[in-house]
Amino acid sequence: MPIPSRKKEEEKDSFVSRCMSNDTMKKDYPDEKQRVAICIQRATANCDCVEAADFELQMESGYSEELTEDNFYIPEDAEYEDFGEQTEEWDIAAEKPGLWENIRKKKEREGKNYKPAKPGDPDRPNKDAWKKAQSGDGEMAIEQLQKMHDQLMAVTMKIKTMPELEFQDWTKDMISKAEIYIQNIYDFVTYYEPGKYEDEDEDEVEEPSELETEDSYASEYQGRKVTLNKPFRTPKGPKKFSVYVKNDKGNVVKVNFGDPNMKIKKNIPERRKSFRARHNCDNPGPKWKARYWSCKAW
Repeated sequence: MPIPSRKKEEEKDSFVSRCMSNDTMKKDYPDEKQRVAICIQRATANCDCVEAADFELQMESGYSEELTEDNFYIPEDAEYEDFGEQTEEWDIAAEKPGLWENIRKKKEREGKNYKPAKPGDPDRPNKDAWKKAQSGDGEMAIEQLQKMHDQLMAVTMKIKTMPELEFQDWTKDMISKAEIYIQNIYDFVTYYEPGKYEDEDEDEVEEPSELETEDSYASEYQGRKVTLNKPFRTPKGPKKFSVYVKNDKGNVVKVNFGDPNMKIKKNIPERRKSFRARHNCDNPGPKWKARYWSCKAW
């Protein structure tokens, strides 16, 4: 089966949700970050530059996906976060018996392998490994920023020699977006102070107690109910949080949001204002979209 294509009247974010759940995509692109990047690319295949850039910015918040046996996860109570929304319990076995049966069979096939990551697992690196990864990211960021700097200097010098140059609307839009991105990076570097905000940071992950055993992780999956409208941390990603919500058709979907490699710094006014303006948080959209929950977090 080929990679899915967006239907004529299909919304771009609806296509991404369908694309992420496609069996061929899951088989050929098991890494979710790679899969979502390809799905976004397919969703904007026939869009102009501005529309594609706007959608990529929208998807920066996250995305929603249909429930499957691969992405359905029953959180522990400690993993849930209270975002102040009215919640309700949802029984997947009662509402989607066929899907629940597939999940049950997968549990039987994988046995003890069907469990969330815990301290010591490859998917849950320790603090030393995390700091090492951050250091590597820093070196990469310097290279990328230097490249952008060189290109911007070249563009600036070129423009100065072209007094009759008239920018098209899409180039003006790109420049405005680039200014916002660079401003956010500048704010992050300017206001970053290691350890200063950690006591106030709601995004510090508390490691599970060593008293937790294999049985405690296995028993987690004996249940079949989840709480709707209540985000939970996702130890294996693909985003920092996920939340089960009902969409406009009344179907329960899984919304993934939040960058797992970034900390929320809404206690810094400049950072909070910049994020909310960039994502239009005064009008965050419906609950079954990632932007709604990202804005709630900020």
